[in-house]
Amino acid sequence: MNSQMLKGLLEGCILKIIGDGETYGYEIVEKLTKYGFREVSEGTVYPLLIRLNKNKLLNYTTRESPYGPRRKYYSLSEEGKEELASFHQTWLELRGLIDLVFKDY
Repeated sequence: MNSQMLKGLLEGCILKIIGDGETYGYEIVEKLTKYGFREVSEGTVYPLLIRLNKNKLLNYTTRESPYGPRRKYYSLSEEGKEELASFHQTWLELRGLIDLVFKDY
């Protein structure tokens, strides 16, 4: 899949996963893999988390981990909730348009 297209879609998927409940980076990677994003790694997800946080779409708290260094647990900020709703609406519209184009394919 085109990396730029994937990056934009992944941001929306990451927002949705975080919107479902507070979570940390590696757990996000595991969930994406479970959903079928097999080529997504921590090296892809962590820079997106940094950008989403920089854009004030995420909040985080740092907690101890039983398996090593402290973890950042992410949740959506109010702006993040608005961005998730906007992404979902845009996705529904785009999916509908693409479905129309490929209807007779």
